[in-house]
Amino acid sequence: MADRTNDIELRLLLEAIFQKYHYDFRGYSMASIKRRLSHAREVFECETFSQLQDRVLHDPSVLPALLSYLTVQVSELFRDPAYFRAIREKVVPHLKTFPSLKVWVAGCARGEELYSLAILFREEGLEGRTMFYGTDISHEALKRAEAGVFELDRIPLFTENHRKSGGKTSLSDYYTAAYGNAVFDKSLRQKTVFSDHSLVSDAVFAEVQLVSCRNVLIYFDRELQDRAVGLFKDSLSRHGFLGLGAKESLRFARDADAFAEFAPQERLYQKRGDR
Repeated sequence: MADRTNDIELRLLLEAIFQKYHYDFRGYSMASIKRRLSHAREVFECETFSQLQDRVLHDPSVLPALLSYLTVQVSELFRDPAYFRAIREKVVPHLKTFPSLKVWVAGCARGEELYSLAILFREEGLEGRTMFYGTDISHEALKRAEAGVFELDRIPLFTENHRKSGGKTSLSDYYTAAYGNAVFDKSLRQKTVFSDHSLVSDAVFAEVQLVSCRNVLIYFDRELQDRAVGLFKDSLSRHGFLGLGAKESLRFARDADAFAEFAPQERLYQKRGDR
């Protein structure tokens, strides 16, 4: 009985967040949301989700902190190096045939994925013709991404990932160390637009040649996954590429037949040219 009451309160909390602030988490995986908000409830010293709902509705300052629990905001530069090596070795030769490029990093969090691709594109000679879009629903995460500042103790892992991804330079060429942080070169985001965009409720905003959306769909239910994949399909130009996370797949997606498996092991797909 207590579990059922908790579930009712949790759904009412998500509905309240949507109605008041227009952030829609109602289609997210309930198991994941429940785990995250249970942790938030402890931090905010609320005994129930109803108490947390009361805080959110009557104290707008609570929402930004709560979003940090509802969204995944930490990644790594060149996380899963084989993914970036596949982009470098298999996707880039195709991208070089386009006169200009647009790349969308959906759910960019604090920017690790975006900076990884910016560095890769610079190393492969594509930076000059490429516009990057980094989107997320968290304003706080977007501010962190735009700053391009990462803790210095994370750099050894980033450096090793970069090397394994087939990096052609030293990662240290792209940042300056200061006061315990690594500040990445502003030129890496010179042609980047950071913007608030929700895969739950927003529409297509540009035609792009590459979408990288990794480890986001695993937090969505099936209906929301289908919506997101539909957005990617409508955003991609003919023969454009979609990259997903290691535990994600298009296998059961509604628009799966719009894509061909390009590098299945690395979860890279290519939009079919006849659609």
